[in-house]
Amino acid sequence: MSRDRAMWVLPVSLIAALLLGLLPLPASLALWRPYWLALVLAYWVMEDPERAGMGFAFCIGLIADLVVGSLLGEHALRLVVMTFILQRFRARLRFFPVWQQSLAIGGLLLNDRIVTAALHLTLGVPTQAALSWGSPLVGMLLWVPVFASLDSLRLGTWRRR
Repeated sequence: MSRDRAMWVLPVSLIAALLLGLLPLPASLALWRPYWLALVLAYWVMEDPERAGMGFAFCIGLIADLVVGSLLGEHALRLVVMTFILQRFRARLRFFPVWQQSLAIGGLLLNDRIVTAALHLTLGVPTQAALSWGSPLVGMLLWVPVFASLDSLRLGTWRRR
């Protein structure tokens, strides 16, 4: 039994995540911006590990570094750490209900903030404001709609509605 896989969903979703990360927001909301690229990559690592692994995360991170203009390798390191943890616990996470997965994703996004803060402190780069620690909460809340959207696009169930 073969599924009709939409091969275009992976690159389009990653490009959309990059663009959402570049979307200008008011200063009061910019600190709460979720890490869209991590959310989309987390979906692909969990649902299609043959196509999205640590090497893929590293390449996407380097592209994000070039697009955003951050330290070269910062996004790559953040995404590789997240992908490593996801691959380690993938078998367990896939069987959780989506709302429980969102708690795990929130923990991963919080870990991402810790990795970023440690990297910035080590390199002497100014760190983000204290309110930016709320962005993992926003990402956790957005996991359910992101998962549902990407899953329906990947499986083609959006066509049957």
